[in-house]
Amino acid sequence: QVHLVESGGGLVQAGGSLRLSCAASGRTFSRYAMGWFRQAPGKEREFVAAISGSGGTTYYADSMKGRFTISRDNAKNTVYLQMNSLKPEETAVYYCAADQTIPALTVAEYWGQGTQVTVSS
Repeated sequence: QVHLVESGGGLVQAGGSLRLSCAASGRTFSRYAMGWFRQAPGKEREFVAAISGSGGTTYYADSMKGRFTISRDNAKNTVYLQMNSLKPEETAVYYCAADQTIPALTVAEYWGQGTQVTVSS
């Protein structure tokens, strides 16, 4: 069982930055691939970024490459998402997810409750 709690969301102006955190329970955090997803009102959930259990492999959605950075600290059971140059259309609820492999994250077994990110124009 893995319990995920996101934090760090808020209101930011376009072009600004935010860093999201996702704290996980359990002793086996490093065994899980972790991912970030987001869902805007009226839209489907979309993939943002993912990272392997060791942190050695990362993936990003094309529109986030160069602006977002996913990282993890296995000693702190936490995964981060640094978001720079934010755009108003990136306003959404951001969720973290955990599963055994990166490909499994789209239907991940464990999800956090989400944190709201609002980007004003």
